[in-house]
Amino acid sequence: MKSLFLALLFSCLFFTPVWAGKVIIPFDTEKELQVFFPAQTKNCGTLSRWLLLSDPTAPSGGKALGVIPDPRTNYGSCFNVFLHRNLKAKDLKLSVWVKAIKGREDQGGGPIWRAKDANNYYVVRWNPLEDNFRLYYVKNGRRKMLASSRVKADPHRWHKIEVEHQKDLIKCYFDGRLLLQKKDQTFMKAGTIGLWSKADAQTAFDKLEISLP
Repeated sequence: MKSLFLALLFSCLFFTPVWAGKVIIPFDTEKELQVFFPAQTKNCGTLSRWLLLSDPTAPSGGKALGVIPDPRTNYGSCFNVFLHRNLKAKDLKLSVWVKAIKGREDQGGGPIWRAKDANNYYVVRWNPLEDNFRLYYVKNGRRKMLASSRVKADPHRWHKIEVEHQKDLIKCYFDGRLLLQKKDQTFMKAGTIGLWSKADAQTAFDKLEISLP
């Protein structure tokens, strides 16, 4: 707990605001992007571009974070990730707003947590093409589904994904509704947080929040 709090304080120059063990990343400035790095699970294709987008509908204001993959190389089980360089947590609450922009093979995305690296992490994601909301772990680059729920939501609007992870219990919410709940012990140590999309999905993310339990 103490080490996580120190990590939050170490990162405070890059976030506004920070208080009582809580970090909010609105994705409004380039400096906020500098504490993340792009990667891909199993180095599957060309690194996606993660950049600021103008969006007057974004929950935090007029800008959001967008991911733009290269559809010529990013297809199939190609997972595009954006990982924080410093911040680590084990038990946590996190949330992020997601809006699907486009994608022929895949759409949407979600947050990553307890990540050891780009090949080992938990992820929950929303896919409007499949009308579902699913929880996975990725271990050594291989993905396994832990829970799934059917969701019908407008891909052109912002939707909030929330995660609560305490010890081995994971709860995932979509627009305030608890849809997934699962116990799993694959990753029981602190790891970094980040964002995730699959294949050619172009997705916007906004207002990533991380807090201590």
